[in-house]
Amino acid sequence: MTYINHDEPYSDDYLQDILKSVKTIAMVGASPDKTKFSYGVLRVLHETGYDMIPINPRPGLEEIRGLKVYPNLAAIGRSVDMVEVFRKPEDLYGIAEEAIKIGAKVLWGQIGVVNHDAARLAEKAGLKVVMNKCPKIELFRPFWKPKLHLGI
Repeated sequence: MTYINHDEPYSDDYLQDILKSVKTIAMVGASPDKTKFSYGVLRVLHETGYDMIPINPRPGLEEIRGLKVYPNLAAIGRSVDMVEVFRKPEDLYGIAEEAIKIGAKVLWGQIGVVNHDAARLAEKAGLKVVMNKCPKIELFRPFWKPKLHLGI
């Protein structure tokens, strides 16, 4: 079993491979509030073509951006490639357990969401893990680098 040192930077290939391979993303901590960072990330990933599934247990919250909201990962009832987490770091372990149960392939902790025990648990179960990164930022980061090989 190979464990990643999550205190070291992730390779560009590792992040890009994940973002190219996943299609369905369950976002734990999705918010209907347009001023929240999670709303903006949900919007951009959805507009980029990912099948987004918002997760928020708030009673009466049925949809965000026209997408059906589920109270937890177990309630989804279809396959999920990646679980993206907008919650406190201490919540990540329980979410990792849920992600394993539903057969997710990737556990992604948003910026500020780091829990090494959760990462180890998920990796033991065969999931790829990213922590303290934003998929929206990583998705577009390759385009920020100058294309030095291009002629003028």
